Parts: sequence; structure tokens; C-alpha cells
Amino acid sequence: MNVRTPLRISQFGLRGVVGEGLTPAHVLDFSAAFATLLGEKSKVIIGRDPRASGQMIREGVASALMACGHDVIDLGIVSTPVIQHAIAGTDARGGISIGASHMATEWNALKFFGEQGSYLSTGEADELLDIYHLKGFDFAQWNQLGFYSRDDGAIDRYISNLAEVFDFAALTRYRVLVDCCNGTSALILGRLRDRFGLNLVLINEQTEGRAFAHEPATDQRTVQMQLAPLMRHVGADAGFLFDVDSDRVALATEKGEAVSEEMVLVLLADEMLAIGPGDTVIANLSTTALLDEIAARHKGRVVRVTVGRNSTADALAGFRREQVAIAGEGTGAVMMPQFRFVYDGIASMLAILTMMQRRGESLGSILSAYPKYSILKGEVPLESHRIPQMLDDIESRYPNARKNNLDGLRADFDDSWFHVRVSQTAPVVRVIAERRGDPPQALFEELMDTVRSYN
Repeated sequence: MNVRTPLRISQFGLRGVVGEGLTPAHVLDFSAAFATLLGEKSKVIIGRDPRASGQMIREGVASALMACGHDVIDLGIVSTPVIQHAIAGTDARGGISIGASHMATEWNALKFFGEQGSYLSTGEADELLDIYHLKGFDFAQWNQLGFYSRDDGAIDRYISNLAEVFDFAALTRYRVLVDCCNGTSALILGRLRDRFGLNLVLINEQTEGRAFAHEPATDQRTVQMQLAPLMRHVGADAGFLFDVDSDRVALATEKGEAVSEEMVLVLLADEMLAIGPGDTVIANLSTTALLDEIAARHKGRVVRVTVGRNSTADALAGFRREQVAIAGEGTGAVMMPQFRFVYDGIASMLAILTMMQRRGESLGSILSAYPKYSILKGEVPLESHRIPQMLDDIESRYPNARKNNLDGLRADFDDSWFHVRVSQTAPVVRVIAERRGDPPQALFEELMDTVRSYN
């Protein structure tokens, strides 16, 4: 693969740089494959983030769906969680979100959802890929084509769903600084502020398709550079930074401290396990080990799955809803049972504010009570075809570690662990290492050097 013209086709869907890797033909074929997967004529909900390429891609998505006999309901520019809520609130058979989340403006992607707005299972995702590669599309006759319509009320319905769960009146006490990164969160948070009087100070709120104010990554580094320096100046009690489609969020404390993206799931797991009834946390192999320590405090457990939202959907299917307290990733993407397990950054923000209000503590105070875990994350461009050899080499260097080969290589030691895997959403090898206490710098650098040596 040429790293300069990336295109990723996997169980996660379709993702790439528009015009170089991702073309209209990919959009049409993938959308027709999804329409074929859904089967008999039904309603399909679509929406997009504000990227400049989104309008072009929307036309291709809608055309392919209608060509296969499905009726398309277009929500316009909305967050991915709004699309998922809209699917669950209607008799739609599925939906497609057009947007590349935390990627730069030149990227775009398609995310696919089934009934009730859930991510496709691994089996469904595999079937979708088979249809796409075989091009076995089920096109309709001229008199059975689908119809197109607009629905501009989805955001208001979504806000009403939030109001059923959160006590907005109690949250007006907090002054909250929010970096919208020119994305869909601004469209929602502006209405929450106006409708319920929340004290939200929004920056980078103008939706933008060609030049985001900064990289839309929800990680500690981006918070440190963009959000944290403003916290004291604004007098904010908490700060939140969103990706473009609002399914991820990152944090800053009232003191202007940038918080690791891993802590979003940790905070909400601590809260959800405390209030019950669920005692199970679902997380992937790349997520902090602090999560296991927090779950143990509540006599709960962490179920580890391979990285990817299809894997989490598979795991959720194995439990009754009341058994699972929370599920998520160490990327700032979290889903809670109150919202049908939809990854939702805005719901996560409101839940963290509610946690502060319920405990009567500041965000910084809550975070300071947790033991120190230090995590290092890196990536190396994927230019090698010798990935199996690389993983075997790394595994042989650590004979005393406890190994997990479900997704690349995860190795656990008594006080630390590492995970090396090929990303399914970008052309890179990801390297993560964590230790209780100080950062595992030597281990991390050794791993990065080994991975680079195979390129």
C-alpha cells in the first residue's frame, strides 16, 4: 500500500483520503453492498459531518441505497450518535454515517449500523465485505426504486432523549469550556445551552469542512495544546474536547491539566459500577489496566476484546443489558446502557458533570484519587509485509510475559503490559505500553525500534 494514498477497507467499513484513495466508485459499491445486506425494501437513515467531501459522498450513498429499493431519510449535518438514536427511534432497518471522526479534513469514511442503531456484528461486517468484493448487488427495477426525504428534527429528538436521563438544572452550576473542533458537537451544545441554560463556553464552534482549527484527535496531547491553556482564563470547572462527529471526547481539569484520553472510560466505569446494576465492563486489549483495578474495587470485572467496534458489539450480544455497566475504548469513546450502548461523547460529557455533581467534588479532585498509571502510545507507518514475522520476533524477546495473540500481540507483566497491532482504520502499526507508576520508556522505545526495523 502506498501510504500517501491511503484507503482502508475492513470490518470497520470504508475510510480513506478522498480523491487519492477513496473514490466515488468505492462509495457507490459499498453503499449498494450495505443495501443488499439489509434485504427487502426498508428505510435507511443517513447523515454526515461537515467535511467538504461529505456532500459528494452523500449523493453517492443515497443513490446506491435508492437504486436497491430502499427509502433514504437524510438527517443532514449531524453527529454519529444522533444518527444512531434516530435509527433506534424509527422502523428503519439501518443507517450510514458519513464522516471520518478524528481524522484530518481530507479523509472521509462510511460507518454502517443495523437495527436499533448498533454497529454491525463481526458476522454482519464480514458478509458486507463479501457482498462488496463479489459485487453481488441487489438492484431494484425502475418501478421499485426507493425515495429520498429530509428530516431536520433529529437533533431536537436526540436532545429530548438526553433530557430524560440527565438533570440539566443541576448541571447549570458548572461553567464548562468546550472545544468543538468545528464539528457536529457545536450544533448540539448550542441548543443545550439555549434550551436548558447550561453554562457552556464554546470555542471552534463554526462548522467547517476544509480547515479544522486543529487536528481533531481526542488525546491528551491535543488537549494540552488547544484546550488546557484556556481553562483558568475562562474560569471553567471542566473542559471537554470533541472529535468532528462527537462520538469521542477528551478532558481538561479546572486547573488546566490535560487528562489522558484513557481516563474518560475509567471515570465513567467508576461511576456506573457504583450506581449499578451492571458489574461488567467491556473494553479492548489496548485500554488502560487501571480499568481492572477500578472494576475490582466494585467487585466487578473487565471483559477484554479485540480492538474494533464490531468486537464490542459481539461482546455486548453475549450479555443481558442490565449486566453491563459500561463499554468503551481508551480513545475517549464510551457507551452507556442508558443510551442503548451508543458511543457518544456528549452523553459522556454530561455523565462526567453529573458524577462531579453527585459526589460534590471537582474533576481534578476525583482524578487525583486514582493510582498513577503511565501509558505511552506510538505508531509506525505500515510499509512492511512482514507483520507476522515482526510479531513473532517481538514475542520471542519476552518469554516470561503472559501472551494474547487475538489482535496482534498483547504481553502482560506483573506491573506493566504492551500491545502491538496493525490498525484497521489507518495504514500504521500501533504500539502501546503502560506501567503502574512511571512511564515504561525503555520498553516502549525498544518496541518502537523493533517495529521500525521491519520497514
